[in-house]
Amino acid sequence: MGVTMHLINFKNFSEHQLLELIDLAIEIKQNPVKYRRALNGKSLAMIFQKTSTRTRVSFEVAMTQLGGHALYIDWRTSNLTIADIYDETQYLSRNVDCIMARLLRNSDLQVMAKASRVPVINGCDEKYHPSQVIADLMTMKEKKGRLKGLKLVYIGVHNNVCNSLIEGCTKTGVEITTITPIFNEPSRDNELLEDAIKTGLWKSTLDISSAVKNADFVYTDTWVDMEFFTDPRFFEEKEKRIKLMMPYQINKNLMAGSNAYIMHDMPIHRGYEISSEMVEDSRSIIYEQSENRLYAAKAILMKLVSK
Repeated sequence: MGVTMHLINFKNFSEHQLLELIDLAIEIKQNPVKYRRALNGKSLAMIFQKTSTRTRVSFEVAMTQLGGHALYIDWRTSNLTIADIYDETQYLSRNVDCIMARLLRNSDLQVMAKASRVPVINGCDEKYHPSQVIADLMTMKEKKGRLKGLKLVYIGVHNNVCNSLIEGCTKTGVEITTITPIFNEPSRDNELLEDAIKTGLWKSTLDISSAVKNADFVYTDTWVDMEFFTDPRFFEEKEKRIKLMMPYQINKNLMAGSNAYIMHDMPIHRGYEISSEMVEDSRSIIYEQSENRLYAAKAILMKLVSK
């Protein structure tokens, strides 16, 4: 039996492998019929500890359109709440061909990957969101015809998406500038950041106007983690973040004179990280970017599950 390939982050992926995934996603989007039976008879277990719209829809529809089957498992209604993750994963991986898990802690996902006989896909945890960034890079390549040499500016909180963007961009030749007045400590991965610095493609600044002026893409994300946005216990922290981050909103003034495409991984909180008018602006590719989650999911499944 060969070594099982997982997608936890991009650490074990070369530039070539990442570009292959992105190109496969574009190819599948352009030729959906060709891949209609590609995963015939295969099953994907989808485990959700966190809420989801795009990750659930994209992976479930992807499996269906590839001829396979997706099984939705709510963490709270499964024995994952009362049993050892290692044991439950050992069982689960004897029944399915792949596991996609959206968990609160990367450490739990690592246990799953260790226990599993089949590929494990990170559907988002506190440190990384790789399937989102495959879709992001795919969208950028569709718009510009290339990745190498493009300039992306990420404005927001340094979080899981920011980590995966830094990793994905620096591995594919995209220059990334992050403007992150707040660092979400649970997402910290010093090894990832040190590797990114060595490439010379990542820099961090608070000079928002000059960064945006030269950007091909301007990207933002929520300032408050989705699981805390409506949590009354997080109210004070939420208010503090909004006050600090409001000068970093993507709005008409910031984007004046810029031709950069506007990106957001969703869910959007209009009037916070981005103004409503910018969501609907002609430069916005947010909905195309979100649609591409489907093709990214298909490419990931094809890469990990298809023999």
